[in-house]
Amino acid sequence: MDVTYIKIIESLVVAAIYLVIKISSRKVIDRTMTTKLIQKARGKIVKKVINLTSLFVCVTVILIIWGVNQSDVALYIGSILTVVGVAFFAQWSILSNVTSSVIIFFNHNVKLDDTIIILEAKDYEIEGRVSDIGLFFVILKTPLGEEISLPNNVFIQKTIKKKITM
Repeated sequence: MDVTYIKIIESLVVAAIYLVIKISSRKVIDRTMTTKLIQKARGKIVKKVINLTSLFVCVTVILIIWGVNQSDVALYIGSILTVVGVAFFAQWSILSNVTSSVIIFFNHNVKLDDTIIILEAKDYEIEGRVSDIGLFFVILKTPLGEEISLPNNVFIQKTIKKKITM
């Protein structure tokens, strides 16, 4: 058998393993969320992290299978991380949004699908349902069907009333 065919088969096996890990981890996370009564937002974020991590490992293994020099891959990844790091420190607002997203994830009482009211000024309020909590923005859907995106660093500084449905 030709070496190229072996590499193709190995790559397909790695891709299949990635899909199995993705599907099984999704099922385990969903089962854990229902049995432990964990918020949907936490499960969604954990799914994203596991998916990205397993994708990164899958791509790395495929690169190794195809004979890409490991030092070249390490140099490439190091260069990308350096550029991203410089960009974050050059843009303090981006860094503060990322830091705020970590604070929202671990310490904030607002979760996905919560209906909240943000008190902007004395007589101005924004009401909406939290539809997404991302790395940089919190997305609200208003009762009129509009989407409002708030930067995470602004979101954690506002006074928020959480509507509790009985």
